[in-house]
Amino acid sequence: MPLFRHRPLGLPPLALVLAITVAGCSSADDTATAAVPSPDATVTELCGKLDDALPATVAGQDRDDPEPASALTAGWGRGPAIILRCGVIRPPKMIDPKVAVGGDADAVAGGVDGVDWLQEKADDGAFRFTTASRVAYVEVAVDGERAGDSAGVLVALAPAIKSAIPEGIAD
Repeated sequence: MPLFRHRPLGLPPLALVLAITVAGCSSADDTATAAVPSPDATVTELCGKLDDALPATVAGQDRDDPEPASALTAGWGRGPAIILRCGVIRPPKMIDPKVAVGGDADAVAGGVDGVDWLQEKADDGAFRFTTASRVAYVEVAVDGERAGDSAGVLVALAPAIKSAIPEGIAD
């Protein structure tokens, strides 16, 4: 039996890992990506209205939309640091009774300037906010560096959300 029988099989996975590592190291491309939601036609229309109403700057950050380009996503800041996705599904923690009474330390319900939110904190210090009591769910992710200004982010986005996404129950 040849000693090197298994050696060729080990090279392709190593080559694949190297190719992925090299491809992901481009410092010239700061464009973030965001998964584009796939809501029904009614929610998609509301999200289009929201996209038209969104501000050019949020918390001092200029708009810089993530890839792929879509009226269902928006971003602000380098990377971008703030990403909005409209038409997302209801977060599981939104129906958890512990959250409703503030019993879950990493998920808290609250309101900012007339928009109700579920706030979820990630292990890396980032926050995810999802609208509640609106006909469509809007998610706003704020990276750990901007987490201290989360209230400013929500205040800046509230007028657009209130004008484009009516109050009601989604789903």
